[in-house]
Amino acid sequence: MKFEIKHRYCGSVLFSLETASMKLCIEAAIKSGTNLSYADLSSADLRSADLRSANLSSADLSSANLRSADLRSADLRSADLRSADLRSAKGLNKNLITPLRILLDQPGPIWAYKLVNAAGQGPFNGGINYIDPKVETFSVANANKDENEQCGAGINLATLDWVMKEWKPGYRILIMEFFAHEPKGNLIVPTGTDGKFRVKECRRVGEKSLTEIGLVKE
Repeated sequence: MKFEIKHRYCGSVLFSLETASMKLCIEAAIKSGTNLSYADLSSADLRSADLRSANLSSADLSSANLRSADLRSADLRSADLRSADLRSAKGLNKNLITPLRILLDQPGPIWAYKLVNAAGQGPFNGGINYIDPKVETFSVANANKDENEQCGAGINLATLDWVMKEWKPGYRILIMEFFAHEPKGNLIVPTGTDGKFRVKECRRVGEKSLTEIGLVKE
């Protein structure tokens, strides 16, 4: 079967090969020295793939299965890794591909945003009522500490642009305060995140005006 690796924006073919899988096609492209920057590899099954020294800068790897892939010396700058499975991936330098790791070095209180539905719960998994007027501080007993898992147990917070993109009529955007290391290990920043992260504990300190940020007209 013929497989083609295409440019994520213009659709031009970067590499093609008659082979058994997209994984083998990509490995062959890398061995041949093909520049795979801006490649569309979204949802590709790359489990245990040999991606050493690949130029994948600005490539679309969203929802790709990179579990146990060998990424040593691979250039992943500006690559889209949203929802990619990075568990057990080898040689991944999370500091080069995760700008939000800057949060881990903040010494004091940090503010971020929590998207909630009309009932005050997270719109994806529900559970905690974050708009209960009797409660300001929220915590979970067992947050998922694995940075290579995009989603997991914990209180999911995000950057303002992330919550605005996910916002729907009836949703609210709360302002939450937390500390990176209080309680110990409080902040978990998923590798390659596009703006979402999780904490074990945080405090509600306010709410964004949807009119002010342009989501709702006056």
